[in-house]
Amino acid sequence: MGKNVGRIEEFTLYSNELKEEMTLMVYTPANYSPLYKYNILIAQDGKDYFTLGRIGSTTDKLLAANEMQNTIIVGIPYKDVKDRWEKYHPDGSKNSAYIRFLAHELTPYIDEKYPSYQMGMGRALIGDSLAATVSLMTALSYPHTFGKVIMQSPYVDEKVLNKVEDFNQPSFLSLYHVIGTKETEVPTTNGEKKNFIEPNRALHTIMKEKGFSVYYEEFEGTHTWTYWQPDLKQALPKMLS
Repeated sequence: MGKNVGRIEEFTLYSNELKEEMTLMVYTPANYSPLYKYNILIAQDGKDYFTLGRIGSTTDKLLAANEMQNTIIVGIPYKDVKDRWEKYHPDGSKNSAYIRFLAHELTPYIDEKYPSYQMGMGRALIGDSLAATVSLMTALSYPHTFGKVIMQSPYVDEKVLNKVEDFNQPSFLSLYHVIGTKETEVPTTNGEKKNFIEPNRALHTIMKEKGFSVYYEEFEGTHTWTYWQPDLKQALPKMLS
């Protein structure tokens, strides 16, 4: 362990909303001390962000270089593809319960356990694909609780567009939104291939019209960690500095 390496610990938290034990992977920075205050970054697809996204080592480097503020990362892994769909997809049977879990159960747990800022702009949500979708939908449902969202190639459908269209407090949120120009035939859970780029452009258009604070970029690439992983070097300083 080098001196600039944070630690990742696993905890479990029972969710009454979901009626199940939730696993949490919590990254605390190398210099962690209860005397400091920390931003909180909650990652859906939590295990993927730590393994495929290397978010822990990226944060180590950014903190050492003073390019982002002190941040604790709480990753929430999914059990399997079906569990992920049910919790993250706007049509999923557990979607609204999962969103309530994030706002009403996970947030108070983190605030009690760690020295967080305990306000919306001190809490960010991050996700890729469907994990980005549920992150956005959560912030739109609880804009006082979660002030920032990092979306890497979100899945966007009518429900998402309508929720953004109906949202009337855009000044509460700060968003980061990237999508790949080659995301034209993305394989989805049900075996269909979907065009992701067009709905994402439509989403961005609505966000601009409504006056959201949003950083938007189209990268040359497909719907994979090959692009999301290096993008974190840009996303984290932009949203957490």
